[in-house]
Amino acid sequence: MQHAVIEQMNGKMLASVEALKRELSKIRTGRASVALLDGVRVEAYGSVVPLQQAASVTIPESRMIVIQPWDPQMSSAIERAILKSDIGLTPSSDGKLIRLAIPALTEERRRDLSKQVKKVAEEYRVTVRNARRDAIETLKKQKKDKSLSEDELFRLQESAQKQTDEFVRKVDEISANKEKEIMEI
Repeated sequence: MQHAVIEQMNGKMLASVEALKRELSKIRTGRASVALLDGVRVEAYGSVVPLQQAASVTIPESRMIVIQPWDPQMSSAIERAILKSDIGLTPSSDGKLIRLAIPALTEERRRDLSKQVKKVAEEYRVTVRNARRDAIETLKKQKKDKSLSEDELFRLQESAQKQTDEFVRKVDEISANKEKEIMEI
C-alpha cells in the first residue's frame, strides 16, 4: 500500500515531465517543427479539425514548413486558420502548397522566449513538488492510522525526496536544452 503511494507520485511526476516536453515543443525556435502547428484547427466541411487531419505537413529545410492540403479547396481555410492561430507565421500559397517561412529570431525575441521557457519550467517544477507533497501527506496519514511505522515513513519520505530531485533535474535539463536551442543563431 505504501509503495503504491510512491508509484502514484512517480506517475504524476512522469506525466508532468511529458507535459513539459509537449508544452516546450510548441514554443518557436529558429527551426521549423511540425509541433508548431499542433494547436492549429481548420474549419473543414462544417467541423473544426486539427491541421494534420486536413493536410500533410513536411519540413523540406530547417526554416520552411510546407503544407499540402488533401483537398486543394481547403487552402484558404488552412491559411486563415494559421493566421488566426497566433503562431507568428504568415502563410504563402500557390494554390496547391502552402509555405511557412520561419524567420530568424531577433535577440530580443530570443530573450523573451527564453524567459517563457523558464516560466513554464518553473510551473512544472512546482507540479513535481506538489506530487511529492501530496504523497508525503498521504504517507503521514497512514502513519497516523498506524498502518505505517515511523521508520517506514522516514524511508519512504527519503525515497520521495530522491525521486523529486531526479524529476526536478529532468525538468531543468529539458528547459536548459530548449533555452540553448532558442539562443542558437
